[in-house]
Amino acid sequence: MNRSELIEHLAVKRDISNRRAEEIVNLIFNSMTEAMIEGDRIEIRGLGSFVIKSYETYTGRNPKTGEPITVRPKKLPFFKVGKELREMVIG
Repeated sequence: MNRSELIEHLAVKRDISNRRAEEIVNLIFNSMTEAMIEGDRIEIRGLGSFVIKSYETYTGRNPKTGEPITVRPKKLPFFKVGKELREMVIG
């Protein structure tokens, strides 16, 4: 399911306009994005959690030339699936 399908599904399920459903989805996603930018952890019971993982500097390889390169430290969002969702998916 992509963003537009989520908006359409919400609009149909709640009998609201697509415009209103889009506002709701944008509000949720924007709030989650802002929380992660601030370094907060997001936990949605039954679904999972979003955290920011920090990666230190390391030496990697240029895939074209094979030359070693230094990869700068970075922070990336990471999703960890919750137990309830994992059990529903795997059966």
